[in-house]
Amino acid sequence: MDTVSLGVPQQILEALPEEGVDAGSDMKRVVASWQERINEAIETADSDRDAASSVADAVEALEDRHERYDEHVVELRAWGQSPIYAIAWRNLYADLVAQLYDHDELADRMNRERNARLVEDGIRFNG
Repeated sequence: MDTVSLGVPQQILEALPEEGVDAGSDMKRVVASWQERINEAIETADSDRDAASSVADAVEALEDRHERYDEHVVELRAWGQSPIYAIAWRNLYADLVAQLYDHDELADRMNRERNARLVEDGIRFNG
């Protein structure tokens, strides 16, 4: 299975306030770290299924972070504070998931893995 390339979308960086220069560099570091971990998992996996399983784990973690930041947006608005950074991070995590699914071979294998997990969870919950 091929390794992946991830990046911070320019529109997310452009949406940050001028004083958000640090946030942009933080986002780049985080994305580089995710890319490194995912590629290492792909390269060291014994099989394509193991690689897909590791990437599916990463996607679930990214989705969890997306949800967490989405909740922060609501909380910040409720407190009358600007949610711009929470929105940027939320959008970044959603975009990283989309970037992973843009890799066709990986997307097919991840979908199979995630569907298998749903079936396993359903059997455990119903059994």
